[in-house]
Amino acid sequence: MKKRKGYIFTNKKHSNRAVMATILGTISLTALGVVIFLTCRDAGAARTGYGFTGLLSMLYSLAGLYLGLATVRDKTYYRLFPVLGVVLNLAVLGLVGLILYMGVNG
Repeated sequence: MKKRKGYIFTNKKHSNRAVMATILGTISLTALGVVIFLTCRDAGAARTGYGFTGLLSMLYSLAGLYLGLATVRDKTYYRLFPVLGVVLNLAVLGLVGLILYMGVNG
């Protein structure tokens, strides 16, 4: 079969803020995952640096959530990166909240 050439008649593009929100969410989720893994490997003994990494991860995800939410409502941009950034950053905030909840009740 002959491949058809398709043309996209739109002026939409990816937002730089949304891409940054996705990058911040990925960095935050990766850093938090590494901290959780290292803490589990050491039988629950967390170092002070792990707490600082968790705090920094939470701050990155708050900034990424702001960037993602600011872009998700704009109709002139594609929705992939804003939605992905919001989901990743909400996952990080949920994990930090779960860690804090388990620390208080554990």
